[in-house]
Amino acid sequence: MKNKIKVICFDADDTLWVNEPYFREIERKFCILLNDYMAPEHCQAELFKVEMQNLELYGYGVKGFMLSMIEAAVKFSNSKIPNDTISEIINLGKNLLDEPIELLDEVENALQSLQNDYRLIMATKGDLLDQERKLRKSKLESYFHHIEIMSDKKIYNYQKLLNHLDIAPDEFVMVGNSIKSDILPVLELGAYAVHVPYHTVWQHEHAEIDAARYKRFKTISKLSELKQIL
Repeated sequence: MKNKIKVICFDADDTLWVNEPYFREIERKFCILLNDYMAPEHCQAELFKVEMQNLELYGYGVKGFMLSMIEAAVKFSNSKIPNDTISEIINLGKNLLDEPIELLDEVENALQSLQNDYRLIMATKGDLLDQERKLRKSKLESYFHHIEIMSDKKIYNYQKLLNHLDIAPDEFVMVGNSIKSDILPVLELGAYAVHVPYHTVWQHEHAEIDAARYKRFKTISKLSELKQIL
């Protein structure tokens, strides 16, 4: 593997820094706000349905999530939601955009140990301004030769990235926490993929993998283990 790999590509959210727990906390607060219209145990599932209906329209990220919360609030309340509550929902979204960046364990040390031997890039999906803000606040930008903020992470999107980088699939390894977005599409292209599980995964990102089927797939518990398996 080491003799072939030229580019190591890192996912960002919940691979380099904390992200999903912030969304889940905002979701919890949203369901409390809507308690008069829907029981909290049903609110999360119904909000998720609205998010999925809007995904093709809004894409991934905080702004789409905020619009889905507002739409869900109007729907759950039969259009009776007070303006003050709508303002609170907007503020929840703004608070999410302003969350601090908390790097995961040993992330910077791992990047430092790899930067002289490989071309490091970052590929993440989500809202452009939000992802740029998070990268800036993370202070990790200098480690990456290229930053790709993608509308989605499917085979087509990764193929475009490989074409842009002018490399073959077997010269590329993707490192991320999502089996669905970071691992399976890359493996189908014939590239390498390394899964770094995270304790909280968005429902939309759940997927299973038959590890025995893929010779170019590895799982590690933290990024500091990456150099060893390369």
